[in-house]
Amino acid sequence: MATHRPEHHSEPVLESGMDYAEHEKTYNGFLIGVKWSVIGTAALLIILYFVVQP
Repeated sequence: MATHRPEHHSEPVLESGMDYAEHEKTYNGFLIGVKWSVIGTAALLIILYFVVQP
């Protein structure tokens, strides 16, 4: 059994100091990067398919 009481936590923070505009800008950049990575990978696979001729 525990010999001490659990810590008392303060009330939850309702307002965040997070910069949502910067967060959305970063997330949109991430999505654009993922989109172009997928397109580039697909193009590379198509090119390799015709070069290698399985």
